[in-house]
Amino acid sequence: MSRRVHSVQYQATDTAKLDTYFDKVLKYIPAEIVGAWVAVIGMVRDASDVPKGPVLWICFVAGLVLTYVWTLRQTRETGKPPAHTQASISTGSFFVWVFALVGGPFEYLPFYRHLYGSLLLVFYTLLVPLINPKE
Repeated sequence: MSRRVHSVQYQATDTAKLDTYFDKVLKYIPAEIVGAWVAVIGMVRDASDVPKGPVLWICFVAGLVLTYVWTLRQTRETGKPPAHTQASISTGSFFVWVFALVGGPFEYLPFYRHLYGSLLLVFYTLLVPLINPKE
C-alpha cells in the first residue's frame, strides 16, 4: 500500500484506488516519527544530568523537520509532484501528538494542560481526513 493519499482519479485507467476517510487517517499520522518521539521521551525522562526542557524542545523541532522530509520521501511516486499538502498535514499531526502526549516540551509552558492536548488530538484526527490534497 502506498503511503501517498489518493483523493483524485484523473482517468478510468488510473490503477490507484481512491482512499477512504479511514485510509487518510492512517496515512496522515506519521506513526514511525510518533514512535520515535515516545522513545525520545523515555530516554530524556531517564537522563538525570541534562536540561530536560531544552533537550525536548530541540528534539521536537528536529521531529517536525524530520516528519516533513520523511513524509515527502515516503509519498514519492514517479510522474507525480511532491505531496507537500500531505507532508504539511503529517507535520501538523506530529505537532498534535506531541502536544497530547504527557511529558513533552509543552509541559514546561505555564498554560499547558493535558486536557487541551487530548481535545486537540480528538478534533484534529476527526477533521483532517476531510482534506483532499490536490497533488
